[in-house]
Amino acid sequence: MRRQAFRSVALAAALVWELAAPAFGAQTYAVAGHDSFSIGDNDITSEVTYAGVQTLSIRHRGGVTRYTAHVDYIRSDGNASTEASSDYVADLLATGQTLDTGDRDPDYLTVLNQPFAAELDPSTLADLRSLRGSVPFDFPSPFTGSSLHGYLRHIPSGMVGPRRSIGVGFEAAGPMRGSLPDRPGLTLRGTIAMSGMAYYDVKTAILLSLETTVTITGNVSNRADKDRVTIVFERSIRAASGPLPVPVPTKSPA
Repeated sequence: MRRQAFRSVALAAALVWELAAPAFGAQTYAVAGHDSFSIGDNDITSEVTYAGVQTLSIRHRGGVTRYTAHVDYIRSDGNASTEASSDYVADLLATGQTLDTGDRDPDYLTVLNQPFAAELDPSTLADLRSLRGSVPFDFPSPFTGSSLHGYLRHIPSGMVGPRRSIGVGFEAAGPMRGSLPDRPGLTLRGTIAMSGMAYYDVKTAILLSLETTVTITGNVSNRADKDRVTIVFERSIRAASGPLPVPVPTKSPA
């Protein structure tokens, strides 16, 4: 689920400055995820779950805003669970251009590696407040770069913990043709669909809650029987009001 900025709603996304610049702010999140993979009539199946804690830091230096996301989490595949970590860094330039300057997030868990931005600028937040109904948009597929077509839609605002928020939802779909994520030996032809919703703090414009689902379906073209494939990626990122304990890995049964 590579992060893509929605052009219909100009969402800003970036990460933290490494040098001695004053910290602008930080946000802690609880992170959860679930991946499922099946080929044929459940002939080959696998599942992976994720649970952890994430910190998003924001710093300014000159005309550059750097966002840094770090996640400590447990990765469980049904047989065992292991400790892992991910990092993502991006710079938002004064021109409005975003540069992804560091991507060590193979499990797509950082808030900066998602379809919604981690922070909105004031004008975009105002646009989000006035959004009614749905707005069509196109954006690149997170895996193949082909165009996905869909829409942004208004969803009711609400509270995320003690903080008032404003929300936006999206749905999009398009063709999928290429190597499967994390399985480069398998080539798939089919469709990819994405859906989700995000809530932003009405005062700070920081992302408070994010739910996304990516579903890929199709046939594996480099197998003689062209088995049907279904892959589902689910991610949940929710702001915490204070520090969260890092989950402890469980040992597999003897």
